Amino acid sequence: MKKIFSLLFATLLVLSLAPTTIAKGASKDNEFRVGMEAGYPPFNWTQKTNADGAVKIDGTNQYANGYDVQISKKIADKLDKKLVIVKTKWDGLLPALTSGKIDAIIAGMSPTAERKQAIDFSQNYYTSQLVVMVKKDSKYAKATSIKDFSGAKITGQQGVFHYDLIPQMTGAKQEPAMGDFSAMRVALESGTIDGYVGERPEGITAMAKNPKFKMITFSDGNGFKTNPDDTQTAVGLRKGDKNLSEINGILSEISQAEQTKLMDNMVALQTQTSKKVGFWGQVSDIIKNNGSDFVQAAGMTLFISIIGTIIGTFIGLMIGVFRTSKKSANVVLSVLHTIVGWLINIYVEVFRGTPMIVQAMVIYYGSAQFLDLSLDKTMAALLIVSINTGAYMSEIVRGGIFAVDKGQFEAASALGMSHGQTMRKIVLPQVIRNILPATGNEFVINIKDTSVLNVISITELFFQGNTVAQQNYQYFQTFTIIAAIYFILTFTITRILRLVEKRLDSENYTTGNTQAQLPLEEKFVEIGAEK
Repeated sequence: MKKIFSLLFATLLVLSLAPTTIAKGASKDNEFRVGMEAGYPPFNWTQKTNADGAVKIDGTNQYANGYDVQISKKIADKLDKKLVIVKTKWDGLLPALTSGKIDAIIAGMSPTAERKQAIDFSQNYYTSQLVVMVKKDSKYAKATSIKDFSGAKITGQQGVFHYDLIPQMTGAKQEPAMGDFSAMRVALESGTIDGYVGERPEGITAMAKNPKFKMITFSDGNGFKTNPDDTQTAVGLRKGDKNLSEINGILSEISQAEQTKLMDNMVALQTQTSKKVGFWGQVSDIIKNNGSDFVQAAGMTLFISIIGTIIGTFIGLMIGVFRTSKKSANVVLSVLHTIVGWLINIYVEVFRGTPMIVQAMVIYYGSAQFLDLSLDKTMAALLIVSINTGAYMSEIVRGGIFAVDKGQFEAASALGMSHGQTMRKIVLPQVIRNILPATGNEFVINIKDTSVLNVISITELFFQGNTVAQQNYQYFQTFTIIAAIYFILTFTITRILRLVEKRLDSENYTTGNTQAQLPLEEKFVEIGAEK
């Protein structure tokens, strides 16, 4: 038990050294924090250097570039503020803005009627032309009208108006919406879908990166019927933002010709193709170019999962001890015991009954929006994983305690030991050994579940892999590497825990441990003497 508490103390010490911010508001007065996916070229993408006017992404060693980034730079310069790019999944952009984590969304977002109910929009800074992306050898490659897609499996990005246009394609099968364009490109190349609805700049980039793709454009009267607000792109701001009028003035100074030239420049940067090599050659190139990024992301994944598992296990142990304790004869303490028990039950049921990705959204963005607290994203990730793990571990510990023979509780009670002494000296050492396999399994699950934390901009392994795939368009090759890294992490952790189990078994049952060789009755006599 001393080793366990020493480990917990060391964990908390490391945790205290992690950067944290718990303060009112999220943005500094001299910063203009802009949220974007940094994965929707040519509007926005991620790269390794600051070449071609790229801007560093907050909290990473990577840079963002694209049409949206260049527009953001113009706005920040005119506002006399430092531009900070916050890379966030599309689903997290609106809550990030409304909670104050970012000051603006500049991510190719259209000012739809639904979004206008939640946030304000600037005037238009780009007008899109809708297209459908298909495979070059597909029977739909010769389509000239949306009516030519009868029987085709078509999808669009989740939360984007593109997906709502698919019913206009008479006879087409509307597939479930996908999270981002990366997923849609992979689905199209693999044949899972026949096409996806997108915009012309993205289509040009996709064709340049993947010669198997073809962009279908439509003449007037043969394409989608849209509301002008849907095809326009604007800056998203919080309701009542005082900078709205000034940003509108800045955007009005950018002429249509300048917009077109800027977009053409960004498209040209993304249409630079790399040399063609075999599959394993591509894998080798990805490792060579991005290996350090993968290692850093894997380190973040391990850091969060290790700390979260240790703290979560400690929470589970404390809850397990509390749940097995008897109520006090004192009425006030008895009532307090009951109330705490109810709260624990609510905690366990809520965190076991909701997905971690939902918990991440609520805790990280909700704390800022409703409690006016701005948590550091790493601290928020550790908190989320820890309390989620604690809910599961509490049930595992409870089962481990119930597995201990009742006679040992009775013997300890006969010796006059308190509940705390019984748990500390007799029960918990056995429980820890018994639940070690389940704890290891929870650890492995945490390693994999950290992937959902990209919704709060944590640069963990999956997030980094997705970023690289968006850069090179080599999705299968990139995620083959990511899968291998995940396997190495989980396999190594499993083997280490097996060795720990064997070590504990040897300590308890070898001749070197005389205490373990004593009959149970003699053990209790010795413990009673110590007491």
